[in-house]
Amino acid sequence: MLMSLNERLDTLKRDPALASLSRSLALYYGDAAREAAMDALYARFVRAGDLAFDIGSHVGDRIGAFRRCGARVVALEPQPLCAHAVRTIYAGDAGVTVLESACGPAPGRISLHVNSANPTVTTASPNFVKAADGAGGWEGQVWDREIEVPVTTLDALIAEHGRPAFIKVDVEGFEADVLAGLSHAVPALSFEFTTIQRDVAYACLDRIAALGSYGFDLALGESAQLALGRWVTAEDMRRHIAALPHEANSGDVYAVML
Repeated sequence: MLMSLNERLDTLKRDPALASLSRSLALYYGDAAREAAMDALYARFVRAGDLAFDIGSHVGDRIGAFRRCGARVVALEPQPLCAHAVRTIYAGDAGVTVLESACGPAPGRISLHVNSANPTVTTASPNFVKAADGAGGWEGQVWDREIEVPVTTLDALIAEHGRPAFIKVDVEGFEADVLAGLSHAVPALSFEFTTIQRDVAYACLDRIAALGSYGFDLALGESAQLALGRWVTAEDMRRHIAALPHEANSGDVYAVML
């Protein structure tokens, strides 16, 4: 008999090899109000029978939201410990495909800069590491080793698994590189941004706007609440991100085809 979700989470939390993920597992699972907010947000973009891509799954809480909305999920997570956690959490769920891979502009291999103490900010972008160095709110973050991982592209994923209704991209400063591997418009997507690398957000906006006619909104931090309440142009979103205080730190931009 398969273990329940809580039993699988407890098993992961007790594993000393996964100690660096214990904070994330506690933060991202078990909060009913947070899960309800995520479900309400993602229900705007996916419905039962749809396909969603989760690029940069970390410990997979967004997979849970997509599944509760009834969508099938293809999840990419290049960090071995995180990929192991995601596979354990969603063991036995035929609607979830987990690929231990990064996503980028071209297939091949790439180096991940690993933050062993805080794996959620592990990145394929050396520029992200440089931007965080000395930045307020990023004190004490150390990228202490590198590992080589395989890379695929969004186009390759679509060719293999089908066109998704929604793509979520959260890859710590590598978002524009991921979107460079997408050559066809999809109905909706999101990408994470940070105030230490606003230029990456601008590049993402430019890339998405080049693919089709999109409207944009954003959710700050982990709020799972669209802040503007309307779909604005890429240029309007660029101005909005430019005006955010440094302390806003991060959020996710959502884009829908109009």
